[in-house]
Amino acid sequence: MPSFRHDDLDFAYLDEGAGDPVLMIHGFASNKAINWVYPGWVDTVVKSGRRAIAIDNRGHGESDKPRDPRFYRPSLMAGDARALLDHLDLPAADVIGYSMGARISALLALAHPDRVRSVVFGGLGMGLVEGLGSSQPIIDALEAASLDDVSDATGRAFRQFADQTRSDRVALAACMKAIRETLSPEDVARIRTPALVAVGSKDVIAGSAAGLAALLPNAEALEIPNRDHMLAVGDKAFKAGVLDFWRRQG
Repeated sequence: MPSFRHDDLDFAYLDEGAGDPVLMIHGFASNKAINWVYPGWVDTVVKSGRRAIAIDNRGHGESDKPRDPRFYRPSLMAGDARALLDHLDLPAADVIGYSMGARISALLALAHPDRVRSVVFGGLGMGLVEGLGSSQPIIDALEAASLDDVSDATGRAFRQFADQTRSDRVALAACMKAIRETLSPEDVARIRTPALVAVGSKDVIAGSAAGLAALLPNAEALEIPNRDHMLAVGDKAFKAGVLDFWRRQG
């Protein structure tokens, strides 16, 4: 698996196919394989005649995993994505992020609009502005000695997922303590890049896709039918909507 070094950390990534580049940024406690390879996204992107590039965010997958929350400021994680584009000598890419990856994508589009040709916010709607509720139950679950000590339903789900993926729970807890930075409506309005906001109709975490799209100057919303936050990422309607969105960007 290829890697690059940035900010004194090593980052793993994948790079497959040819054509217009698509930078894919995964969600919290996930990795490039779980979000993009296993659900068929990499195959979908490559078969569409595009180049699929996916990073393992710091603290995740095969990338380095610092255990101090100060390493996970959202601006730093957006900088990691930009650094991968630099490493690959890519002036710009279409960007797709899911959940935490969508938040990182928004910050990338804000800080470096010239590097983002278009952006897809998957699994994140008005939560980008309003927040996603308290993260403490997830942090407590990740730091608990055992799953048996976790009673909160959301916390248990994230703890089970982290255990299944053999993730570094201490690094994930540090990430969660830092990453949930919201953007103001005024900041969102500065993202003029063509955008698609895609959220499952049963997603109770992400917030309204239509609400976020209304704040963006050049955006549209996509409802992913009958999917919750965990299942929407691999849905065929999500893939079809994104491919159609890219086609219409020219």
